[in-house]
Amino acid sequence: MTKTFLPCLLAAVFAALPAAAQSEWQAIEEVQPYSISGKTGAELYQSIGSQGPKAGVTGRVIAHTTFKLTWTRKYEPQGNACVIVTNRPKLIITYTLPKPSAALPPAVKSSWEGFISGVAAHERVHGETIKDMVREIEAMSVGFTVADDPDCKKIRIELTRRLGEISARQRQRGRNFDKVEMGDGGNIQQLVLKLVNGP
Repeated sequence: MTKTFLPCLLAAVFAALPAAAQSEWQAIEEVQPYSISGKTGAELYQSIGSQGPKAGVTGRVIAHTTFKLTWTRKYEPQGNACVIVTNRPKLIITYTLPKPSAALPPAVKSSWEGFISGVAAHERVHGETIKDMVREIEAMSVGFTVADDPDCKKIRIELTRRLGEISARQRQRGRNFDKVEMGDGGNIQQLVLKLVNGP
């Protein structure tokens, strides 16, 4: 049996941010189901293998978390410097999860519910860490100032560089999280084995 698991996405644990960094924005979180079929755990998992979302070069996966992040930013010259005076995010997180297309026998339904709740919890960790990333960007960039930049050009280059560093750290933490979850004896592997070996 070929096992293809979730893509390496974002995962991190950050210390609590200062109160000043906390803002009123709220992430929009959506679940996008994809249809699978089967009357046993093994059949459901086989259907996941053929119907699951495609992710990168790894082929199909059980589930994944994606996001769309846009910013409303205001750059303001102050003297000879440039300052970011507004930096408001809009974050949409989408969880793509399998969903049986027909009612399941009671024993299989119970097994499926245990499986999908565990997979969804895994994806929610990615969602929470995406929110953490946005908060870190917000905390870093509100009031961010670059000297000798009256045209507000240098600040954009420097901001892009710093955002790249934050994103790279997030991706590495995501890989570390998934490596533990999907490794031998890991949470996701255990969920798959219980589903496949169950009714």
